[in-house]
Amino acid sequence: MKNLEKAKKRIFEIIQIGNQADVPSLVFDIFIVFVILLNIVITFCQTFARLARYEPLLQTVELVTIVIFTAEYILRLWTARYLYPEMGQGRAKLRFAISFYGIVDLLTILPYFLPFVFPSGAVAFRMFRVVRILRLFRINAKYDAFHVITTVLKEKRSQLMYSIFLVLVLVLASSLCMYGLEHEAQPEHFSNAFSGIWWSVSTLLTVGYGDIYPVTVGGQAMAIIIAFLGVGMVAIPTGIISAGFVEYYTSIKEGTVTSRDADFVTLEIPVGHPFIGLPLEHITLPQGLYVATVLRDIDVLIPQGDLKVQAGDVLVLGSMCHMHIEASLEEVAAEKEHPWVGMRIRDLDISRRSHVIMLKRGNKNIQPRGDSRIRENDVVLIYHR
Repeated sequence: MKNLEKAKKRIFEIIQIGNQADVPSLVFDIFIVFVILLNIVITFCQTFARLARYEPLLQTVELVTIVIFTAEYILRLWTARYLYPEMGQGRAKLRFAISFYGIVDLLTILPYFLPFVFPSGAVAFRMFRVVRILRLFRINAKYDAFHVITTVLKEKRSQLMYSIFLVLVLVLASSLCMYGLEHEAQPEHFSNAFSGIWWSVSTLLTVGYGDIYPVTVGGQAMAIIIAFLGVGMVAIPTGIISAGFVEYYTSIKEGTVTSRDADFVTLEIPVGHPFIGLPLEHITLPQGLYVATVLRDIDVLIPQGDLKVQAGDVLVLGSMCHMHIEASLEEVAAEKEHPWVGMRIRDLDISRRSHVIMLKRGNKNIQPRGDSRIRENDVVLIYHR
């Protein structure tokens, strides 16, 4: 039973955490990305009539990719308890099943099997196979460079919604204006107020398609004004998103600079650390401490509450000097003949709620790793939760 739990946790680390320092996890990520792209390519190839003779081969490859996706989904359900350690086995599985990526995984494989259960609706179910394109979000989940886009959109969502509202108002207003100016001259094109919406959208967001255009002087003058306004309407959300990217990378740069009013210490997360898989908002830190930033490989991540901790991460913990910090820190001097001398950090017999956060060696402060060995006269700084 113990070996099964150990294997289960190892599978979780490989398929969920995505640690680039872990070779099996890195290989799995690359393999899944390849299978996702292969499945999408197969979907497109099946729409070409000239490739009909290769249909048996395409269906075979598609079946293989679906089997892989199904196995991955089952494994993710099986190991969900490690993704949500604060929940029980059943609740963790349910939480994953109704999460965004859980639904994406299910919608990827479900349309393939539904025709076998309901043969009469086979044609309709084929239409739902388009949802497999959502599988591309799995690539987004594995690479933090793509995560920047969603982060900026979330931060600027209120401004973007307001700009979209302005575009909708302008579309409706321009449609009403063009109806009033062009209805008598072109009743077949501008038969009612809503008939001008197509013209409004194509003019505001592009330069028009030429299928509907004003013929009266007033309509043409209004079209010129709307075309200029359309340039501004497109520029507003573009400027908001651009400003969001600038703010994002500026905050990252500022987050790496030590402030005069704050002290910082780093906490490395080795494999097996209890923080792994927890969102930052669920991590319990001593009063006054906060996660200033997260170092992941070569990336510096903004510590948002839903960001999950991964093995190999380095948490930069900050504390304001004027705060009263109730932290339980212990210094252990590894003098000559101390039992810890020569031992690796991961092999120390300490509580699972205690973590070695620093080694003081002479005049140096060393960030410990799991395989770091304690030397004679080292001072081990331990944080107790």
